[in-house]
Amino acid sequence: MSARGVGKLCFLKKTVNAAVYQDVLETFLIPTVEEQFGEEDFIFQQDLAPAHAAKSTKDWFTKKQLEVLAWPANSPDLNVIENLWAILKRKIRDRKPTTLDQLKQNIATAWEAVSAETCDKLVKSILEGYQDH
Repeated sequence: MSARGVGKLCFLKKTVNAAVYQDVLETFLIPTVEEQFGEEDFIFQQDLAPAHAAKSTKDWFTKKQLEVLAWPANSPDLNVIENLWAILKRKIRDRKPTTLDQLKQNIATAWEAVSAETCDKLVKSILEGYQDH
């Protein structure tokens, strides 16, 4: 997600290692960036999960010439996606899906309903909090 909206949702059936993460970035991040930013500059944000911090992932970003935000250790307050996950959880909590397919459909419906305005507000609130420190 960015201040301009959410990208395509991706459900994974396997453990995310560096290779899987890079495949997700290639398949989902690149098209979303092209759609939302075109030739404009942007900075990608990720946390320090092992797949994100792997040397091969760092090399992938260098090869793609994509700038990654330097992530301070122990800073979940800067992670805008966590706020989006909280919104999605609230939206699907009362639906009480009983199958995996129902859960995935509820998640997809909630994801698709997230507006660019909501994303913009989430990003701005993180930036404002960051500037206050």
